[in-house]
Amino acid sequence: MATFLYKLGRFAFRRRGLVSLIWVALLVVAGAGAATASPPANENFSVPGTEAQKAFDLLEERFPGSSADGATARVVFRAPDGEKMTDPANKQAVKKVIGELKSSSDQVASVADPYVSKGVSKDGSTAYILTTYKVNSMELEDKTRDALEDTGEHARDSGMTVEIGGDALQEMPETGATEVIGIAVSAVVLAITFGSLIAAGMPLLTALIGVGIGISSITALASTLGLSSTTSTLAMMIGLAVGIDYALFIVSRYRAELAEGRDHEEAAGRAVGTAGSAVVFAGLTVVIALVGLAVVNIPMLSKMGFAAAGTVVIAVLIAISLIPALLGFAGKRIVSRKARKAAEAGADTGEKKENAGTRWARFVLRRPVMVLVVAVLGLGVAAAPVASLELGLPDDGSQPTSTTKRKAYDMVSEGFGPGFNGPLMITVDTKDSDDPKGAANQVRKTIKGIDGVAGVSPASFNKAGDTAMLSVVAKYKPSSIDTEHVVADIRDTADSIKSDTGADMLVTGQTAMNIDISKKLNDALVPYLALVVGLAFLLLMVVFRSILVPLKAALGFLLSVVAALGAVVAVFQWGWLAGLLNVEETGPIMSMMPIFMIGVVFGLAMDYEVFLVTRMREAFVHGERPGQAIVTGFRHGARVVTAAAVIMISVFSGFIGSTDSMVKMIGFGLAIAVLFDAFIVRMAIVPAVLALLGKSAWWLPRWLDKALPNVDVEGEQLQKQLATGTASPEKDTELTRV
Repeated sequence: MATFLYKLGRFAFRRRGLVSLIWVALLVVAGAGAATASPPANENFSVPGTEAQKAFDLLEERFPGSSADGATARVVFRAPDGEKMTDPANKQAVKKVIGELKSSSDQVASVADPYVSKGVSKDGSTAYILTTYKVNSMELEDKTRDALEDTGEHARDSGMTVEIGGDALQEMPETGATEVIGIAVSAVVLAITFGSLIAAGMPLLTALIGVGIGISSITALASTLGLSSTTSTLAMMIGLAVGIDYALFIVSRYRAELAEGRDHEEAAGRAVGTAGSAVVFAGLTVVIALVGLAVVNIPMLSKMGFAAAGTVVIAVLIAISLIPALLGFAGKRIVSRKARKAAEAGADTGEKKENAGTRWARFVLRRPVMVLVVAVLGLGVAAAPVASLELGLPDDGSQPTSTTKRKAYDMVSEGFGPGFNGPLMITVDTKDSDDPKGAANQVRKTIKGIDGVAGVSPASFNKAGDTAMLSVVAKYKPSSIDTEHVVADIRDTADSIKSDTGADMLVTGQTAMNIDISKKLNDALVPYLALVVGLAFLLLMVVFRSILVPLKAALGFLLSVVAALGAVVAVFQWGWLAGLLNVEETGPIMSMMPIFMIGVVFGLAMDYEVFLVTRMREAFVHGERPGQAIVTGFRHGARVVTAAAVIMISVFSGFIGSTDSMVKMIGFGLAIAVLFDAFIVRMAIVPAVLALLGKSAWWLPRWLDKALPNVDVEGEQLQKQLATGTASPEKDTELTRV
């Protein structure tokens, strides 16, 4: 591996014009594909294996044209003070809106008249029109949404308050200036780290090229693969972070090789051969973690993972090919002017001076037990809130209070009760029942008696008379734990109804679907964790030729991710610092957050582990004592890992400014996880544990050592080949012929 990458680095350095042209061409092709791509394909959101999905499928079969999983919109009206929605003028305005909605688009399936469908509140102050569409929210045309947004302007002119909610009205999240600030902070950190604008700009440039290719490819393939806007957000978030980090690792190693007196081409080859090997394996751990999301068996989540993994692969390829090419263009300007003058004068460039990383490593070596105990206890305290973790999926109630969706949600809650924002849909399959109507009536009567149910609509049958549909309103808001209990209680009655009437009862609707998704994610958590950690453990065992080092890496990751989840609970569920982060609504944590954080953070955490510990392994293999190897690893790697972590934190923190609660939560969770993992686990726990283990940290049974492939990440074989001349440029003819 190291030898191949060494040759690739030299080849890219020599043929820098060709390599750069190839990447620019790929960017242009991807951009052209994105610009000419058709809109995303009409793909139904599905969650195989859940009761809610089974009920949706039944409704599609038995109620053809009903669009059971179609988008919905709720146009909510509030009468002016002193008036009621039943007043003739207000009633006429609402009737006019109904007519506008019916004629607004051929995608409209039905428009419910509130004066017929009991959509007027008891006090007469509020009414709502429920509009259903033939397609889901992803398939709605722009003109359909525009018509919906324009609805009610006449009613507003008459003095009524009109707001629109539901998934039909898709409001794109705004990230504000914080995303740009995150990139700006990255630029400042890089400039301070390298002391050269050329060196600082290179990781940013290559990361943006990689993200540009990745996002453009996702956009170009969106029609074919049914990719959503959230997929692009995740890919951009991960791609920017790892793209900057991987480039930073290689540029830093290149400068270190120059400081050792290598010529520029040789330094590029050695940088790619050593740091590039670490980048490849770090990238593999991220890819494993993201692709592993497929085990959850939620198609949307799987696609997000695959798309983000593709962006990571692009970042790795750019790091090992485009970076050495750009280093060739940069020449001497890759190092600071001060360092160039010092080198010309024959002075020490400072690479071997005792730096902060060296001093910290020696401090940990003197007091490993104290550092380990303090670090573990600190993460334990941060993880404590996880004990009260409540999971759910966000609804319109988690939207910013300034949005029309949130205003509509609040108006419905005040006028009708919170449960009206997410009614449950009950399907009753009476095909095997002797008395279909009697079975439906028994279902209605049974559900009415369940604690927490506010109301149940009469059953409506399909034309064949073998399937009934009922609507159930809970007393609680859709995302609450109490609503989950109501759904569970309803489902618990299914067996008795089946035995009494022969009818099958299923609970569905968006609220029930969200609950089923949460359960599916929870059930997949342990298998996913075992798969990702297990595969990465094997990979790290190959990289480090050790059992205890990968084990320590995995346990350290678990500490950091649980602590990060604790911080997420404290902010987004308990409300700590909610005002500072502009969290307008606290509540259950997004159900995909634990599994998502495990996937993404594990891959990113291994970046630091691989880069930092490979330098220690390299020093140990070359004859240094275990303690000295730790110091050497920190002398060369601590500053770079610190810079990489600060950059990654700043990139993720940029998404905290988003108006979308899911994006905000993901940005905060990833930022705090990187903070814990980089500065507590990798910088404190790792050296403390390695100091306590000594030589045994690098122990590997002989039989296992022979069985595992030797990928030479630390460059031991490369060093031998360079010493004997077998890896010299003259021997490098294979890549030259490419």
